[in-house]
Amino acid sequence: MQLFWFILYIVPKNTLSRFIGILVCIRWPFFVRKILLRAFASRYNINLEEAERPIDKYSSIAKLFTRRLKAGIRPLSESKIVHPVDGTLTRSQKIVNESLIQAKTHTFSLPIFLKEPKAYEIFKNGKALTYYLCPTDYHRVHAPCEGEIISIQYIPGKLWPVNNWSVNSIDNLFSSNERVVIWMGTEFGPVAYVMVGATNVGKMTLNFDKSIVTNQSFFKSYPVEKSYSPRIEIKKGDELGTFNMGSTVIVLYPEGVTLSEVIKPFSVKYGESVGLTES
Repeated sequence: MQLFWFILYIVPKNTLSRFIGILVCIRWPFFVRKILLRAFASRYNINLEEAERPIDKYSSIAKLFTRRLKAGIRPLSESKIVHPVDGTLTRSQKIVNESLIQAKTHTFSLPIFLKEPKAYEIFKNGKALTYYLCPTDYHRVHAPCEGEIISIQYIPGKLWPVNNWSVNSIDNLFSSNERVVIWMGTEFGPVAYVMVGATNVGKMTLNFDKSIVTNQSFFKSYPVEKSYSPRIEIKKGDELGTFNMGSTVIVLYPEGVTLSEVIKPFSVKYGESVGLTES
């Protein structure tokens, strides 16, 4: 395991991810593409019955990976707050200091994670939900509640894997990796919605701002901060963005939102009630 960690440490993960991103976007001739797409879907056990289009209609592995779902297949709960992704809810926690729990013996800094010195003041006694998306999952991400998008931050960083081994082995993983922070104003107060990049492709895009595309350079990436005036109105369940490979979403809610305790990680589908209500 130490050898594996050393190899992972020295590999240029951002460059490798950018290179893989180029490969998966290649539009192969139909007979080659058909074999590749079916092999990819089989390898990752992708539920093709839920996909918007037949598998042969996707022009590349990247298009299949970022597929939309059939209309109506994820009905929205009447709850004011819903799960924003298909994936595994790995952790829910109350925000009681400036460090959030990543795993049993590992933490990450909330102010560094959000690149906001007053992050703890904003979310003190609030809630943080962590979702992991594996390659099997649907990789478009959605709004957990109604509100307005106030601003975004693209924070360049590393592209460590975000699987169980990494989460349990690398301190400050989530505040080291590349991420996009979406700041929302809601009836509950400020909500921070964070898309965290990971090894392989690492590309994240936003529906409401096409100018934000991460990990597009083999060299240095530069941070971006944007405020929106007027603010961008969003409804619960609206599509916010897309991951081009498996990764993590962390949503932070302010004090005054209650949460049913999560005993152990479990699978969720976007649109299901998250068990969060205004107190």
